[in-house]
Amino acid sequence: MSNNQSFEEKYPNLSDFVYYQGKIEIGYDYNTNSFVIAYDEGGTVYEGKDKYEKIEDALADLEAGITQYLEEYGIDLKE
Repeated sequence: MSNNQSFEEKYPNLSDFVYYQGKIEIGYDYNTNSFVIAYDEGGTVYEGKDKYEKIEDALADLEAGITQYLEEYGIDLKE
């Protein structure tokens, strides 16, 4: 990925998820042992690993997890 890409270009589903549907948390939480988590009205939609080498890795994992969730449930956030 180019360093000139915006956050929305690098993480399109993550960006749309936060804008249209839910929220994310970034940072270690001893209650969940997940460094990144995505939530919507129904609860947790994705929990990442307990640690990552870099924040960029955590964001990429969160993008992948949210993408999988959206595809699995046929959700189009912009409808």
